[in-house]
Amino acid sequence: MTTSGTTSFNLDLNNLVEEAFERAGREVRSGYDMKTARRSLNLLTIEWSNRGINLWTVEQGTIALEQGKITYALPVDTIDLLDHVIRTQTGINQTDINITRISGSSYATIAVKNSQGRPVQVWVNRQSGAISATSLTLNGGIDSSVTTITLNSTDGLAATGYIKVGAEIIGYTGKTPTTLTGCYRGQAGTTATSHLTLAPVSVAFLPNVNLWPSPDQDNFYTFVYWRLKRIQDAGNGPTDQQIPFRFLNCMVAGLAYYIAMKIPEGQERLDRLKADYAEQWMLASDEDREKAALRLAPRQMFI
Repeated sequence: MTTSGTTSFNLDLNNLVEEAFERAGREVRSGYDMKTARRSLNLLTIEWSNRGINLWTVEQGTIALEQGKITYALPVDTIDLLDHVIRTQTGINQTDINITRISGSSYATIAVKNSQGRPVQVWVNRQSGAISATSLTLNGGIDSSVTTITLNSTDGLAATGYIKVGAEIIGYTGKTPTTLTGCYRGQAGTTATSHLTLAPVSVAFLPNVNLWPSPDQDNFYTFVYWRLKRIQDAGNGPTDQQIPFRFLNCMVAGLAYYIAMKIPEGQERLDRLKADYAEQWMLASDEDREKAALRLAPRQMFI
């Protein structure tokens, strides 16, 4: 028997929406049907992120640590960190050392946050990643290296945080009524560049990590992490979704259930579609898991 010889079957957005509408009891009839399905699909992927780890969205990253610097920005689409270590040196001398994650309340109780040494604890500050427009502007142009930035005002800005000017994200560690001080340029994968006076300033609510103690030297420590990132948006008609093939049926089942909740034809099918979605999620999520042997190591800590 002759087979196809291919294993590339996929559903782009148009075909995925058509399949989901058919399961919900009607055909795609208008541009609005596509629009409402795309909105539901984006909400569906957010639900998946809330359900737990999606292995295909796990990504490794590194941050070179600087002496005395406490806070480091994570990529804007980070949901959470799964694992992290402090790496020292490189090559045959490279060593990965465990770093303990603590809560925000535990970090708040550390009396001397700017003490220096090898970092042993990390607080992951899970911000939304949103960029919010403000009425703030630069009061004077800046080049790519200045670390004190003058604004028309700093009202409404947190004592420390991140701003966005043009395409550049800038971290700051202090402020006065009109200036941001201790600025770190080109954060979160952006590039430090020059900006003209009166350039608009936005607030960036970036997820970030806070290390204790802060590094006691440059070019020695690297923070290595494995992060859970957001699933990419649905996009437009000819685009494929950012999921492995084993989740295709689950995505169709979930989208059909979401669509059925919004159309008259789908009301009588709701219970059946919900049950099918639950079954498909269980099948896909059970397959999307680590399959290494479980190893438990006893550990005792004293505080």
